[in-house]
Amino acid sequence: MPLTPRTEAELQERQRRGDLQVRSAAAYRALVAERGLEAAYAATDVVVASNAEFTDQATLQLSLGPSDPPIRVREFHLGGVEGRGGHGSTELLLPIGGGLGEPLRQGGAQVLAALLAGDDVALVASGEATTLHPRRELESRLSLERIGCGRLLLHRGIGENGVVAVSSAEGLTRSPFGPLLGPYVTALYTCAGSGSIGLTMPGLSLLGPGSPVLVGGALGWVSGAGSGHMPHTRRLPSGHARVPGAVAAVSADLHGLNSEWVRPCFFEGHGSGLLVAIAAPVPLTNATVALQATAANDQLEAPVLDFSIPRRIKPGFGGVPYSQLLSGRIQVDGRQLSCAPAHSPRLAESIAIELIERLLSGHFPLRLPALSLSGRSALIPLES
Repeated sequence: MPLTPRTEAELQERQRRGDLQVRSAAAYRALVAERGLEAAYAATDVVVASNAEFTDQATLQLSLGPSDPPIRVREFHLGGVEGRGGHGSTELLLPIGGGLGEPLRQGGAQVLAALLAGDDVALVASGEATTLHPRRELESRLSLERIGCGRLLLHRGIGENGVVAVSSAEGLTRSPFGPLLGPYVTALYTCAGSGSIGLTMPGLSLLGPGSPVLVGGALGWVSGAGSGHMPHTRRLPSGHARVPGAVAAVSADLHGLNSEWVRPCFFEGHGSGLLVAIAAPVPLTNATVALQATAANDQLEAPVLDFSIPRRIKPGFGGVPYSQLLSGRIQVDGRQLSCAPAHSPRLAESIAIELIERLLSGHFPLRLPALSLSGRSALIPLES
């Protein structure tokens, strides 16, 4: 029997009545295996998918009040980390990544963690003198309470798929995901496979500008296509991407972030980053969406890339099923490698539970995108 499509209005009315049926991606797949797709679809309105991945492609945007006398900030250091002004008198942009300087191991990620922990952070700013902004220098201390408003901007917030990082070089290779032992001894995989947002929702088809997502415990919003967005990429017959694929940029209110789901990290040889847990609702609007959300780990794959080669195009070794990655052993170029996740399954599971509770209680908006993510590729290489 064909599955009856559902409209946004129907799902929102069920949420208002308290009748919305919400399950995690894993629970939905288990129900399909037990009772079949038709019965599982009838018993599920929304599937919740989640990620908890590392990123350094992010910015902390802070909006501060005026000083007396006023200053137009051009450069500043917050917690010893350099940032830039110029987007308004006291609008500050602090990069989350970077911070290679030893022995501080300090980047924007660590500054954000200090603010979320309730600490005071030193601010040293300089500006250009104007008639209305005569001040040239400012020293102060900031805490979360003293910041009027702020946002965490994740330029690569949600990726459709991940990669498997390996190294063909002797010894230790530093990577953006952690150390790799080579040649071909260890591997790190960056996506959780089934249950992740992009492999539950191929093409990020139910996300677009203005779509609500739960970011680090805060209500966040998709702002559009993100860094490295590749919507037209190699796909399996099911529609699932075989490579990173589509990317959504997201933002979230600084004051709503919870340190439980936003963790600073530092990778030797690469710099600071954040481990951010994100959950997204996947409304089961039709048979295609419902079927794609059932894909299991043995039906999904990630590309294996050699990260010892510092080039834009890295040597590849084809795709590996997520079922093998989750087993802890994969085979690459005829060799057995041990592999580990470069993400947090535990945090992804916990933020999915949080989103399920908010959807059921009506404390999280449920809507379909008015506009899809751009079909234009954002991954256009720089020529030199």
